[in-house]
Amino acid sequence: MSGNVSIRDAIYEPPGPKTRKIITAVTAVSLVGIAVLVTLVIRQFAVNGQLDAKYWTLFTRYTTWRFLGRGLVGTLQVALGAGTVAFALGMGMMLGRISKYKVLRGIGRALIEFTRGVPTLLFIYFFFLIAPQFGLKLPSYWKITAPVAISASGVVAEVLRSGVNAVPKGQSEAALSLGMRDGSVFFKIVFPQALRYVIPALISELVIVLKDTTFAYVVNYADLMQNAKVLISNYDALLSVYLVVAVIYILINYALNKISVALSKRRKNAQQL
Repeated sequence: MSGNVSIRDAIYEPPGPKTRKIITAVTAVSLVGIAVLVTLVIRQFAVNGQLDAKYWTLFTRYTTWRFLGRGLVGTLQVALGAGTVAFALGMGMMLGRISKYKVLRGIGRALIEFTRGVPTLLFIYFFFLIAPQFGLKLPSYWKITAPVAISASGVVAEVLRSGVNAVPKGQSEAALSLGMRDGSVFFKIVFPQALRYVIPALISELVIVLKDTTFAYVVNYADLMQNAKVLISNYDALLSVYLVVAVIYILINYALNKISVALSKRRKNAQQL
C-alpha cells in the first residue's frame, strides 16, 4: 500500500459510475420528498393560523432582538464557562487515567465512566435540589454551568487521552534518554502535540455543551431558551419564536463545526508539508 493512501481511503473507495447514479437518484427522490413534506407542514401551519402576521411582527422590533440577544449572551457564557471547567476536569481525569500508579488509574477510570454514564439532567437536579440541602447554595449560573461541565468532562478526558496515545512513543523515550523528567516530557513534548491532534474534537464537544445549556430552564437561568419562553408567554407566538431560536442555534453550531473542520484540514496540511 502506498504511503500516501490512508486506511480510510483503502476501505472506502470512491464510488463507481453505477453507484454514483444510484446516489444521485436517491438524493433527488429524497429532496422531492423533503420539499413535499415541508410544503404540507407550511400549509398546515397556515390553516391553523400560525403564519398570521401577529405572530411574526414582534421580530420587527428592536426590543425583541435585544431580549433574545441577552439570552444568547447568557447561553454563550454558560457554554464557555462549562467548556473551560470541563477541560480542566477532563485534564485531571486523563492524567489519572494514564498514571503509572494503579490506584490513580482506577480512580481516573471510575470518574470518567461515571461522568459519561450519568445524564446531564441528573447532575443539574443534584445541584438544584440536593446540594442546597447540604448548605451548597450556588448562583443560577453555576447551577447550570457546573453540571454541564461535569457531564462533558469524561468525554473531554477520553478525547485528550486519545491525543496523548497518538503521539509517537519514540519521542518520549528520546526525551527520557536525554535526562528529562516524566513531568517535563509530558507537558513540554507530549501534551502540546496531543492538544493539536484533538482540538477539532474538543470544538465538536463544545457543540454538545452548547446544546446542554438548554437545560437552563430548570434553574431559571436567563439563557436563550428561557428568554424565548418569556416571549412566547407574552405574545403567544410558539411557532415563530421557537423557529427563530432554532435557526440561531443552528447557525452557532454550524459555525463551530466549520471551525472544527478548518482546523482539522489545517493540521492535515501541516503534516503533509
